[in-house]
Amino acid sequence: MIKDMAFVAYSVSDVPRAVAFYRDVIGLQPGDMASEHWVEFNVGPTAFGVGHGEGIGIKPGSQCSAVFEVDNLTELRSKLVAQGVTVTDVTQGPACMSCFVTDPDGNRFALHQRS
Repeated sequence: MIKDMAFVAYSVSDVPRAVAFYRDVIGLQPGDMASEHWVEFNVGPTAFGVGHGEGIGIKPGSQCSAVFEVDNLTELRSKLVAQGVTVTDVTQGPACMSCFVTDPDGNRFALHQRS
């Protein structure tokens, strides 16, 4: 029986660069698990990890599954665009809005705000 989500993992080619992006640009808080090959960030009750995944068959830049809930999507998107980060336009749904962000390896994730 599945009881919880352990973590979401993204494969990256350069862990320090990925940590700087997710910590300093996106604003995620590093967790307790960190090494030269793997770093986790605290995102609510779940961890978001970045690390060298090629050894287990996960190519850097191939992920597109994480969705981060934010307080103010428009403000964060504008901040990222001003820093030269690749961000899609905002899509408005009936109960939420979202956009996709691309990290330095080409991995994509969504920023999401409930209405």
